[in-house]
Amino acid sequence: MSIHVENITKTYGDQKALNNVSFTIEKGEIVGFLGPNGAGKSTMMKILTTFLPASEGIAIVNGYDVTKEAIDVKSSVGYLPEHNPLYLDMYVREYLLFNAGIYNIPKSEVEDVIEKTGLSSEANKKIGQLSKGYRQRVGLANALLHDPEVLILDEPTTGLDPNQLIEIRQLIKDVGKDLPNGQAGKTVLLSTHIMQEVEAICDRVIIINKGEIVLDKKLSELKNNKQQIIEVEFDYRVEEIALQRLPKIDKVENSVGFVYQLYFQTEQDMRGKVFDFAHDNGLKILQLHQKNTTLEKLFSELTIQK
Repeated sequence: MSIHVENITKTYGDQKALNNVSFTIEKGEIVGFLGPNGAGKSTMMKILTTFLPASEGIAIVNGYDVTKEAIDVKSSVGYLPEHNPLYLDMYVREYLLFNAGIYNIPKSEVEDVIEKTGLSSEANKKIGQLSKGYRQRVGLANALLHDPEVLILDEPTTGLDPNQLIEIRQLIKDVGKDLPNGQAGKTVLLSTHIMQEVEAICDRVIIINKGEIVLDKKLSELKNNKQQIIEVEFDYRVEEIALQRLPKIDKVENSVGFVYQLYFQTEQDMRGKVFDFAHDNGLKILQLHQKNTTLEKLFSELTIQK
């Protein structure tokens, strides 16, 4: 495994930013780390990169304990923080060469990273002259410089235009690809608010809300989920046993009053069957809607502030 997090808690005074968080990421996985503002995403990433100590729990990155072996963790992780720290008075190539010197990286590899991140045309400009999108590219290039086994990217596509988005998404996917010799590619943990980004890049999604994990699933599982949820309100109470006779029904919940959540295990649109049920039983439908099971809808349902 590349990242192992076990019962991590982080407190600031009486406030818990993270509460007993646990997850494991295998080598070569690209994982989307989602959550609303203040959910604890950046705090978790800072703990994994040794910038913040956890209050409780264990975090292991590339086999190194983030508390006891911080130097080893830093040498094997590429990190792009949410607020990308750059030396604005330095030229792009100069800045990357300066950082490469810290890792004793040859100049040829610096040029390779410049090309990979689409910075060739900007390499001789001062960082302070660059657009926000190109500054993000410089941060990403710096994170890739020492060929780390793990990339931790906090909002990596912030400020990019649509064309740049496509290019950087592809770059992130490429670094996570298996190598020609059969070895797994780099492990990538990235946070973002853009659902399409997760669906385009990631193998798996972890959603955090109020410092706790509320979902951890592979994207393939979410896409293959055939569960359909129909919420319906009748004008009279209906016995749940009667609703259980609907075809392909999996579960019935009476949420409030005469409102029912009907769970079906099928890709077929079952709204027509619900209308037929109402007609056959002399009921009127006051409202009916099919709940969307997209990642965006799921995120909203799991993180809504109550």
